[in-house]
Amino acid sequence: MKSITVVIPAFNEEKTIEATIKAVQKLDHINKILVVDDGSLDKTAELAEKTGVQVLKLSPNRGKGGAMNAAAKTIETDIVAFIDADLGECAEQVGLILQPIINGEADLAIAAFPPAQKKGGFGLVKNTARRAIKKTGQVEVVSPLSGQRAMTREVLQAVTPFREAYGVELGMTLRALQKDFKLVEVPTTMTHSETGRDLKGFLHRGRQFIDVIKVIIAESGRNKR
Repeated sequence: MKSITVVIPAFNEEKTIEATIKAVQKLDHINKILVVDDGSLDKTAELAEKTGVQVLKLSPNRGKGGAMNAAAKTIETDIVAFIDADLGECAEQVGLILQPIINGEADLAIAAFPPAQKKGGFGLVKNTARRAIKKTGQVEVVSPLSGQRAMTREVLQAVTPFREAYGVELGMTLRALQKDFKLVEVPTTMTHSETGRDLKGFLHRGRQFIDVIKVIIAESGRNKR
């Protein structure tokens, strides 16, 4: 039986961290759950520790990519999954993206989310990421920036260190495809916090778009070397 670690990077997620962890704990084939508390200013770490999982505390905040890099250095299992801390009860669906990796059907599996429940941006960031993925690996994806991913240890070693900005997921995907790892996208009904069409949401997507472009340029240059 292949050993599995589930990593949950978290920053100020005291409202959802317990529910997310408990949902993953329902799966009986998980060997280790690691919460990376990325310099939270609330009770995220304290609440995570109460569930009995391992908590890695970082200070100061390093961003999602930095938290994932810190976790990657500790992984010794055959398979690792990264999921967002705000999934809550639907985090149990990490089992869906783990299954094709366990079965040897894919090297990297990404959770596809259903359509957003509220209006967000206009698709510029996602469509740009989708085109980059298709150009690199001739793969069509629905959720190119999904943070819910499972992979073999070989993939983890091949795609790290992760970028430490909003482009972490796209960079991971492009590197995996460049190295001819097999990618699959798995339909789920997962939901988490969504950004809307307000100033905060547009600023977030603006930073995300800039980082996505940086990733595409960087990985394109890497592929030519």
